[in-house]
Amino acid sequence: MKTCGTWPIGVCSWCIPGDVADQGAALRRLGVSHVHLAVGPAAEDPGYLPAVRKQGWTVTSTMIGFPQEDYSTLERIRATGGIAPDEHWETNREIVVKAAATTAQLQVPYLSMHAGFIDHADPAYARTFCDRLRELADVAAGQGIMLLLETGQESARDLKTFLTALNHDAVGINFDPANMILYNKGEPVEALRMLAPWVRHVHVKDAVRPATAGAWGREVPWSTGDVGAKVFLDALRDIGYEGALAIEREGGASQLADIGNTVTLLSADQTTGGTDDA
Repeated sequence: MKTCGTWPIGVCSWCIPGDVADQGAALRRLGVSHVHLAVGPAAEDPGYLPAVRKQGWTVTSTMIGFPQEDYSTLERIRATGGIAPDEHWETNREIVVKAAATTAQLQVPYLSMHAGFIDHADPAYARTFCDRLRELADVAAGQGIMLLLETGQESARDLKTFLTALNHDAVGINFDPANMILYNKGEPVEALRMLAPWVRHVHVKDAVRPATAGAWGREVPWSTGDVGAKVFLDALRDIGYEGALAIEREGGASQLADIGNTVTLLSADQTTGGTDDA
């Protein structure tokens, strides 16, 4: 098992091409046995979970997405993301219910997702969003797991305000520092410290900020972007984080090589980088 200090190093399964056997072979080459597992395929393929179990992975969290989501632009993902679209709510609710049951079946403590944009400026939207998330959190609690919201689509302050008002023991955070930059929603380390009481799982991902307002930032290999890798890891130590570090590399022409380089950096605990270390 590869570690960064006391933190197990994992990889997001959706970042590795091929089927479960291919993913298992890639992870063995990397020396990694911890996985943030995409759980959606279990609903379509009865052989998926047996194949996952055969790998002997430690699944640190599962992840679910929604079929209507369109990440082509910031405007499109705001309109289509997560549990917000009314026309998809019943279908998406069932997706989460099934994913929660599968997560519990795997004896995994967390199910993560992008729930959609939190918007306090629209009271009716905010009330519906909160009611839906509370309903899903109740489902998660009934399965003995926690629902994790991924950071980035709103500022840390807005997310903190929302979570404080929601006040649900079965809701936490999967903290992705790069998403704060990709969506241009704040500084990752400041956000991490603000959201520390809710952080249960962490992505290792880097990005550079968008050049123009309203555009996407750009994902880059770990320790080469604006996150500030060393400062981020130091902040994780400061808040007493005790979970896993799940490497997520969704872009680029050499995903597996970039993931391998990140495993090496984290294993050596020599991550220096980003603008914070300049």
